Amino acid sequence: MKHIILGSASERRRKILKFFSLPFKQVKSDFDESTVEVEDVEKYVKLVAKKKCEVLAAKYPHEIILTADTAVKVKNRLFTKPSNEKQAYKMLFDLSNSWHEVLSGVCVYKKGEFFLDAETTRILFHPLTETQIKKYHKRFFFPDAAGGYNVTKGGSIIIKKIDGCYYNIMGLPLPTTKNLLNKAGIDLWDYL
Repeated sequence: MKHIILGSASERRRKILKFFSLPFKQVKSDFDESTVEVEDVEKYVKLVAKKKCEVLAAKYPHEIILTADTAVKVKNRLFTKPSNEKQAYKMLFDLSNSWHEVLSGVCVYKKGEFFLDAETTRILFHPLTETQIKKYHKRFFFPDAAGGYNVTKGGSIIIKKIDGCYYNIMGLPLPTTKNLLNKAGIDLWDYL
C-alpha cells in the first residue's frame, strides 16, 4: 500500500493515526462546514464527515480517504467550534458540572464507495468557576475544538468522568475508525 489520505488539518487526528505504522498523507478538505444545517447531532457529524470525504474523493478518486467531524451535544443543543472567546466561555459554562456527549462522524472512501458511521462518548465535567474557565482558555487553545475545550495534556483537568472512547474526544474514535478502514480492506492490526 502506498498510503491513505487523512482528510483533516487536525494535529490531534494526525497524532492518533500515527499510533499505527499505516502510511498516510494529511490533506485538509476544503468543505465549508458552516453550510450544513442539521439539528440532529449524529446526522450532522456524519454528514460533515461525508461531505469532507466527497470533496477529497473528487480530487483523489483512486486513493483511500479517511475524514471525521466532531461536535458536542448538551441538552439536545449542538456545540461545534466556538467562533470567539466569549462563545467558548459560554460553552464551558454550560458544560460545567453536567454530562454531555461528544459525537464523531467518520467516513472512509475507497473506489467510489463511502463507509460511514458515528461514535458517542459521554463526559462529566467538574463544576467550573468563572476564574477557572478564564484560566483554562488562557492556557489552552480552544478555537479549533468542538465545545471550546481540549483534553490533551492538562486540558483534561475539567473532566470528572468519561464513558466511552477517549480518542473520540480528540476527534478520531479508534473503534469506529478501525471498523470503517476494515471495510475498505485495511486492518489496523496489521499496522501495530
